[in-house]
Amino acid sequence: MNAQTEKQLWEAADQLRANSSLTAQEYSQPVLGLIFLKFADHRFTVKKTEFDKANVSGRRTIGKADYQAEGVMYLPETARFSSLMNLPEGADIGKALNEAMDAIERENEDLKGVLPHGYTALNSKLLFEVLRIFNSIPMDVEGDVFGKIYEYFLGKFAMSEGRGGGEFFTPTSIVKLIVNIIEPYHGRIYDPACGSGGMFVQSANFVKEHQQNAAKEISVYGQEAKEINLRIGKMNLAVHGLSGDIRLGNTYYEDPHNSLGQFDFVMANPPFNVDKVDKEKIKDDPRYRFGIPNRDNANYLWIQDFYSALNDEGRAGFVMPNSASDAGQSEMEIRKKLIQTGDVDVVVSISPNFFYTVTLPVTLWFFDKGKPEEHKDKVLFIDARNIFTPIDRAHRNFSQEQQEFLGNIVRLYRGEEAEYTHRSQELVSESFPEASYANVKGLCKAASISEIEAEGWSLNPGRYVGAEEHEIEDSEFKAKLKDLNIELNKLNDKSEDLVATINLNLNQIL
Repeated sequence: MNAQTEKQLWEAADQLRANSSLTAQEYSQPVLGLIFLKFADHRFTVKKTEFDKANVSGRRTIGKADYQAEGVMYLPETARFSSLMNLPEGADIGKALNEAMDAIERENEDLKGVLPHGYTALNSKLLFEVLRIFNSIPMDVEGDVFGKIYEYFLGKFAMSEGRGGGEFFTPTSIVKLIVNIIEPYHGRIYDPACGSGGMFVQSANFVKEHQQNAAKEISVYGQEAKEINLRIGKMNLAVHGLSGDIRLGNTYYEDPHNSLGQFDFVMANPPFNVDKVDKEKIKDDPRYRFGIPNRDNANYLWIQDFYSALNDEGRAGFVMPNSASDAGQSEMEIRKKLIQTGDVDVVVSISPNFFYTVTLPVTLWFFDKGKPEEHKDKVLFIDARNIFTPIDRAHRNFSQEQQEFLGNIVRLYRGEEAEYTHRSQELVSESFPEASYANVKGLCKAASISEIEAEGWSLNPGRYVGAEEHEIEDSEFKAKLKDLNIELNKLNDKSEDLVATINLNLNQIL
C-alpha cells in the first residue's frame, strides 16, 4: 500500500469524525469494522470464484462448511460489499451495516459480540463515501494489503487517542524486532497483555516469510483486560486470516489459560509502572515465584508472569521501561534471581520516540530457557539507541534492514546463519567483518554474570557496551525526570505514613 492510498483512506475515514460528535475511540471501531468487512468480502469472493469454477455443473451445493474448511469466513448475502454498494439512493447505510455485522456474527460464532455496530450514528452520505473508497481497493493486490491498512489505521487511531492509544497498539517495528530475536517458527505463542494482537500478527508474518503455513505452524493465546481492546484484537486476527484463543481477564489476578510452563513463546508490551495491585490476592500465586516487589509497581509482576509461562525450552521477548533495568531493593533481588537462572538471554535498549503516545526510551528483554550451556553464564547486551529511521520530527522506527541487522547480531551470537532477506549485509560486515560474533564497543557485548553482579545486577546495556557519552535528548530527560518525580512523591507519601505510625506508637507508650 503506497503513501497516497494511505492518505486517501485516512482522510475519507477522518471525515466521519469531523462530521460527528464521536471521539476518536468511538469512531475508530466502526471504521476498523469496515476494513474488516472489506477484507472478509475479498477473501470470500476469491474463494467463491474458485468454487464456482470447480462446480460448473452445479451438481453440488456449496455452503458455509465448504468455506470454513478452507479457512474462509462465510458471508451471507446482506453482508457482502457488493450488496452494500448496490443499495438504492437514500437507503439507510448505517442500518444496513449494523444488519451486516449482525448477520456475520450469526454465521461465525467466534465473532459473536465482537463486531462494531454504531453505524447509525454516522453521517450516511460520508459513510457511503468511505465504503466507496474502501471498495476501490483492487482485488488482485499482492501481499497482505488489508492487514497493512488495518495496522495503518490502528497506528493513526493510537496517535489520535493520545496516551490511551498505546494501551493496545505497539509500533510494528518494535514487534518485528522482538519476533526476529525469539524466532517463533512453530509452537504455542502467548501474550497476556495482547491489546490489538500485533504480536500474533507479526509472528504469523515471520512464519510466512520463512515459507511456512502460519495456521499450521503456530497457535496463539492471549489475555486482555479491556473488552474494547479484546474486540479489536479479535478483528485484527480475523483480518489477517488467523484464529486464536483470546480471553478477557485481569492478568494480575486471573490466569484462564493456566499458563504455568505451557508456552513455547511469550511476547508482550504490558502497561508500564502500574500501581495499586492488590498484593494480598497474589501472594501465593505460583507465577510470582521470585517474590512480590515491595514497591507499588507491577513491572516485576509482569516480568515474572512472562517467565513462568515458558516451557523448558521456551523463549520470551517483551517491552519494559528503562527504569526496570536498574530498579533497586526488592526489584533488584527479583532481577538477581532471574539472572542467576541463566535464562536471561538478550537485552536491547531502544531510543525515545518509537511509540505513538509516549516519548520515553524503552528496553526489550529476552528470556531463553533453552540456552546452550556455553551461554548460560552470559547475557547479550545491545545498545540500539543510535539505530533508527526518522518518520517525522516526533516519531522513529526501525527500517526492515535495521530490524534484520539487530536480529543478525543475536543470530551470530547464537552461532546461527545471518539472514539477508532485507539487505543488511553491509551493516553486518561493517560491525562483524569476520561474519561471526564479537563484542563491538558502543553496540554489543556478551557480559558474564560476574560482570553483571559487579554492576549491581543492572540490565542496562549502556553499562556494558562502552557506549560513548552522548547528549541526552529533551524527551529522554523529561521522561527520566517524570519517573524520578513519581518516585519522590511515593517516597514522600511513605515517609508521612511512617511518621504518623511512629507518633501513634509513641503516644501509646507515653
